Amino acid sequence: MPELPEVETIRRTLAPHVLGQTIKKVRVNWPGAFVLPPKLTPARALREREIVALGRRGKYLLLELDDGATVVVHFRMTGALVYYPRARAGDAHTHVVVNLTNGQLHYTDQRKFGRLQYVPAGELATLACLTKLGPEPTGEDFCLEYFARKLDGKKTAIKAALLDQTIVCGLGNIYADEALFRAGILPFRPAGTLRLSEVFLLYDAVRLTLTQGIAAGGTTFRDYRDGDGHSGSFQNQLRVYGRGAQPCLTCGLPLHKVRVGGRASVYCPGCQH
Repeated sequence: MPELPEVETIRRTLAPHVLGQTIKKVRVNWPGAFVLPPKLTPARALREREIVALGRRGKYLLLELDDGATVVVHFRMTGALVYYPRARAGDAHTHVVVNLTNGQLHYTDQRKFGRLQYVPAGELATLACLTKLGPEPTGEDFCLEYFARKLDGKKTAIKAALLDQTIVCGLGNIYADEALFRAGILPFRPAGTLRLSEVFLLYDAVRLTLTQGIAAGGTTFRDYRDGDGHSGSFQNQLRVYGRGAQPCLTCGLPLHKVRVGGRASVYCPGCQH
């Protein structure tokens, strides 16, 4: 599932292609991919609208239009939004095609879990999936004092706390595992047992890991592609995620794989405490 670095990379790579462009035609091959208010079609909502901004909130991509409306894209497991400078047919997994003044946007999704949601002008601030999100982990609102306060006394596992989008948004399995390894903290430790010094280490680890993920263009194992259709390379920097039973790259001990809060987690029994 695309996490913050992947969605931010998609935003950055799409922006030079689509900003200022006008939507000329919308073709929806699978109606379930597009969520709209009753009696409104994608063509009626989007035709002749200009894309004026590309934003991101957590794992959501925001296409802002000149009439104040927004198309919210949630990629979920296998969704992708790619720009092509020339028209092309697409494939069986191409569910939405947006013709622009120059080029096309293709939304593809092999598993069909992702969605494009049209939000009319003035309603974005009340959209449930966005209003419940915590602060951006690379933004100013995510400060050490806030993070420590949210973890204080919390009995849930620290890995589960990191995945709680109401505490901090954008983190998923990949970057949570990597941040916990970098901070030397076991994923199943109760969040409230972390000392302030450990909270500080984890705070720094979260921000640094995400920054490195963005710099690498995200992580690609199979499906993820950026707005140009290119793979990311952060998978080449992973220290623990997806490496269960392999030797730790730091101490050499075999990495352990467990389930924390229903999610697979990989950690080093020697480097994490």
